[in-house]
Amino acid sequence: MKMIVGLGNIGPQYDNTRHNTGFMVVDAFAQQHGIALTTRKMDARFGSGLVNGEKVLVVKPTTFMNESGRAVHPIMDYFKIDVADVMVVQDDMDLPLGRIRLRDHGSAGGHNGIKSIIAHVGTQNFGRLKVGIAHPQQHTVVDYVLGKFTTDQRPVFNQAADRAVAALDDWVAGSDFTQLMNQYN
Repeated sequence: MKMIVGLGNIGPQYDNTRHNTGFMVVDAFAQQHGIALTTRKMDARFGSGLVNGEKVLVVKPTTFMNESGRAVHPIMDYFKIDVADVMVVQDDMDLPLGRIRLRDHGSAGGHNGIKSIIAHVGTQNFGRLKVGIAHPQQHTVVDYVLGKFTTDQRPVFNQAADRAVAALDDWVAGSDFTQLMNQYN
C-alpha cells in the first residue's frame, strides 16, 4: 500500500491558500481516482482506493501544518506502511511558481510540516513532492503563504498541480524514483 499525504492547514480561512498546496494537489489526485476522503480518525481525513493496480491511502492531516507528524505516524503504524511507500505533497517557497520537484529524502528545509513528520516518524527518508509557490516579493512570509494565488498565478499553479498529479500517478505505478526525478524536476 502507498500513502500520499497532502500538507495544509484546516479551516475555511485557509482554503485555496498557497500553504494549502499539498491539500489541493491530493484533492485533485483523489478526485481523479474516485477516492473519497471520508474517514476521520487519528487526526486526519483519509480514504483509499486502487490506482494502477496499487492500493493507495490518501491522507490530509486535520492538525495544523506544524503538527502534521502527529497524524502521519499513527496512520503509518495502523496500516503498516513502510516509510519507502510514503509521499508527502508540500508547498515550497524556494521553487518558482509552477515548478515541481521530487525528492526521495532530505531535511525539512525550513518547512514546519516536514519538520514535524521527520520528528514523529524518526527519519528523513520519505518521498516529497514539492510544488513551487515562489518567494514573496512584497509581503512577509506568513502573509504570503497564507494568502491566495492571484488571478495571474492561479493558471500557473493549476498546471503545476496537474503535473504533480501525473507524477503521483507514475510513482504509484512503480516508476523508478530517479527516473521520476529526471522526468519531472
